Amino acid sequence: MFCENETMTKVNSGTKQLTFIDFCAGIGGGRIGLERLGMRCVGFSEIDRDSVKTYREFFGEDEPNYGNLMNLNLDDLPNFDLMIAGFPCQTFSVIGPRTGMNDHRGTVIFGLIKIMLAKNLKYFILENVKGLLNHGSGESLNIILGELDKAGYKVFWRLVNSLDFGVPQMRERIYFIGIRKDLIKNSVSFNFPRSVKIPDIKDYLIDTNANMEFNEEKMSYATFLSYLDNKYNKGKFSIEKLLKEDFLVIDTRQSDLRLYRGRVPTLRTGRHGILYVKEGKFRRLSSYESLLLQGFPEDLAGRVKGKIDEVYLLSQAGNAMTVNVVEAFGKKLTEFINNQNYEERRFDKTRFANCQGRV
Repeated sequence: MFCENETMTKVNSGTKQLTFIDFCAGIGGGRIGLERLGMRCVGFSEIDRDSVKTYREFFGEDEPNYGNLMNLNLDDLPNFDLMIAGFPCQTFSVIGPRTGMNDHRGTVIFGLIKIMLAKNLKYFILENVKGLLNHGSGESLNIILGELDKAGYKVFWRLVNSLDFGVPQMRERIYFIGIRKDLIKNSVSFNFPRSVKIPDIKDYLIDTNANMEFNEEKMSYATFLSYLDNKYNKGKFSIEKLLKEDFLVIDTRQSDLRLYRGRVPTLRTGRHGILYVKEGKFRRLSSYESLLLQGFPEDLAGRVKGKIDEVYLLSQAGNAMTVNVVEAFGKKLTEFINNQNYEERRFDKTRFANCQGRV
């Protein structure tokens, strides 16, 4: 006989498939990371038409695009378990106007919280730029964490570098893992993913498109030569010496030339000045390679070659979430959920055993 007011929980041999909606989706880097873990996307939200075009090339037409999350009818959303969102970073980034919560784009986080509450959401994974840490002397971050706490979520967050998660790209971003407080057992803790070995950059700089060669036939080559002769770089570099080192990465974004070995600098929207050396020639970093450096698989990256304008795709790759990082954090969230379920089942078994023989 069971103890009074107690019921027996059926032991489940596994965790049910988690469903998610991809908010502020961009071109779906976050989605790929979660689908690799067996989760299922039931919709996405993106307002940029060019990004939506690329997203559809990657994933097809099956899932609805709910458009502007600030204006959607919450009743139109299906039930789902997890939200993923790289919410707008322009207001927090060190390279953008630092208007923070005073900018209407900064309120997107409150739109996301409204959805969390309306759907009684269990989990979320959010991403933002490093600049959020010190914006307003940390006030913006504290406001976000405070609002998520009031909404009923325990939040675990950490600044991480994509370089530590299996892609040779230096990209610092803040990741937030949210778990509804009533789902947390005191005996279970959330463990952040550990860093892994940096892969060989040669496996990423593999585009064979001849148009990506950068030489005197390109109109911008003369500008590059002038750049090497400016007051910051004059006398420091020579074309001959640079071309001797295969897979040397060259960043021309700043006034002073910056060289990288075994890695590339952060890919950003509007940042198209990255070169590298291969077989004694300069090459521009292509959109295809940029996707690979964000963790997109080769077959998927190849699907949009020639279909999406190079400039647009470079910007979209620079604005994407790194697939590998999302997968790593999603895996730890999945482990947390499985451990929670195990603890709950173990506790229920113990209670049932303790009740044996009682009347």
